[in-house]
Amino acid sequence: MRHPKSDISFAKGLSTVLAIILFFKISGYFTFTENVAITRVLKVLIRISMTVWIWLIYRKLVKMGNIPSFKWEHVLAPFFYATYLCLGFASLLWSTNPGYSLLQLSMNAESFVFAFLFLKTFVLLRAYYPEANIRFSSMMSWAVFFVLSVFVIGKYIDPDTFYRLTHGGEEARLGGYLMNPNELGMLAVVGISCCLIELTQTIKKWKIVFIMVIMIYALILTGSRSSLIGFFLVIFYFVNQSKNSKLKMAIYVSAFMAIPLIVNTIFIKQGDIEEVLSMTGRLPFWKALLTEGLPKEPFFGFGYMRIAYTDTFQSVHTYAGMMTHNTFIQVLMNLGFVGFSIMVLQLSATMRGFFRSKNKLDKAFFIGILIPIIINSFTEFGIFGESNFGILFYQLLIWLFVISFNSKLTPREAIILENKRPEFYKKLISDTDRSH
Repeated sequence: MRHPKSDISFAKGLSTVLAIILFFKISGYFTFTENVAITRVLKVLIRISMTVWIWLIYRKLVKMGNIPSFKWEHVLAPFFYATYLCLGFASLLWSTNPGYSLLQLSMNAESFVFAFLFLKTFVLLRAYYPEANIRFSSMMSWAVFFVLSVFVIGKYIDPDTFYRLTHGGEEARLGGYLMNPNELGMLAVVGISCCLIELTQTIKKWKIVFIMVIMIYALILTGSRSSLIGFFLVIFYFVNQSKNSKLKMAIYVSAFMAIPLIVNTIFIKQGDIEEVLSMTGRLPFWKALLTEGLPKEPFFGFGYMRIAYTDTFQSVHTYAGMMTHNTFIQVLMNLGFVGFSIMVLQLSATMRGFFRSKNKLDKAFFIGILIPIIINSFTEFGIFGESNFGILFYQLLIWLFVISFNSKLTPREAIILENKRPEFYKKLISDTDRSH
């Protein structure tokens, strides 16, 4: 029989491994080299390796006697997402570039499988090792921290690689050509959200404060307007949820002191108010897409991740572009009104799972992740756009309220559990008796 302390050590060690897997999975979206072929090979190898790794961990947990007994709720969320992907595969028949469509589909389908395996592993770990207090927010915050640390350190040792010059070389933004600065800013807000959750769950708050400061610093260096807005929405959401009056006051004061930074970043830096109100010139582009491009293929679009018959959308009224910089318009152009309807149903099913859940910690994690990735979806790749880690995060949220542990075991499962995990089996029986 295992000692309870060894179980806790094992679970916490495995939680660290899961954080490392998330770190590498996120890193699999970086552009490591200017050579497109090499970059694609590296991305595929890293992402698939992490999926295989999480599958091996899941199998290890099962072989140890942790019976994979699950309850499936709100299954319409993954069903509609799978339907969306299936329509994407069908669009290969009419895609204006089926090779590119297939590449994007394969990457997004692979990350959907990864999210499924990750949630199953997480549910098992949380169910069978409750004393270890395994939290999704903890794993995510550390994974994001190490990613951002690479960029912050790179800023000092190799600024040519980790900084991107924009606006005619007048501004340098963290991210370089390894990662879009707006995407990196969104990642920072995701990490900050998880840190805010952790502040309510852990005793050693100084560690969380330290990594959150690094994340805020990285966020500022990205110069991302949308991410900064997401940051303050996240802050105010968690402040309103908190019952700690001192914490509320400290955050409100900090937010007030940051107002000059917001004004400088959003309205003064990089242009004028007119530029901001036009979404940095994207409104004319979106108007041209909807009035000139969409009517050509209104029902099923141009094919998965395609917005025109050629590689770029051309219009005399705006600039040329390969992507819409808006995930919702992207779906309209890719898969037409049929695909857009499926997307709306999928989003609705995911939100239904959130509203019906009674797990406050999972709901806080859901909102903390959803806010930055939704805001990013209005101006960048987004949760239904070209392959990016925002899609990965959303796929994790899809499964979050779908998979949970089922304590009602079959006779065969009960026998296996009693033989391999007798201490947990006794506790499970005791809890079941008390509930009746």
